[in-house]
Amino acid sequence: MKLYTSPRAPNPRRVGIFMAEKGITGIEQVVVSIAEGAHKEAAYLSKSPLAKVPALELDDGRILTESRAICTYLEGLYPQTNLMGADFEERAFIEMADRRVEFYLLGGLANCIRHTHPGLAPLEQPQFADFGRSQGEKVRAVARWLDGELAQRPFVAGERFTIADITAFVALEFGRGLMKFVPGNEGMPHLQAYYERWRERASAKVI
Repeated sequence: MKLYTSPRAPNPRRVGIFMAEKGITGIEQVVVSIAEGAHKEAAYLSKSPLAKVPALELDDGRILTESRAICTYLEGLYPQTNLMGADFEERAFIEMADRRVEFYLLGGLANCIRHTHPGLAPLEQPQFADFGRSQGEKVRAVARWLDGELAQRPFVAGERFTIADITAFVALEFGRGLMKFVPGNEGMPHLQAYYERWRERASAKVI
C-alpha cells in the first residue's frame, strides 16, 4: 500500500497519528506538496480526482480518499489498538464525537484560517475575510462546549482514547499554529489541560 500525504496538513496528520497510535508500519508514504500545488497535478488527480490529500492506494490499485474512510480501512486491517469502537454501540458514540469535532471544531478553524490568513490565499481563491472572521467567532463557541465536556471526562468520546481525540488534537494544533488560538488564554482551562496532556503522547510528534 501507498499513503499519499502532506506534512503538517490537518487531515493527512490525522491519518499519520492514527497509524502511530496503532503501531502501523510498512506502508510507503509519498509526499504530495499542497503548498506547491502537487495535489492538483494530473498524476495525483488520476488518483484523487477532487485533489484531496491524503489518499491510500491499496495493493490492488483501488484508491481510498477521505481521512475517516482511510482510518476505517486501517482499523479493519489492524484491529488493535482499537480506536473506533469495540461494538456497534461504542462505534456509534465514538463516531458522533469524532464527527462533532471534525465538522464543528476542525472545520470551523479551517474556514477561519483559509479565509483570513494571507499565507493560504493561494489555496483559497477568493478569500472571504468576513466569513473567515465569523467562523472564528463560531468555532470558539464549539471550543467552549468541548471545554465543558472535558471537565466531566478525560477524553472526547468518554473514558478512553479514540479517533475523536486524534481529530481534536489536530484541530487544536492547527488553530494554535495559524490562528494563535490558545484555549487557556480564552477561559477554557479543561481544553488547555487536555491539549497539554496530549502533547506528551509519542504520536503527537507526527507531522
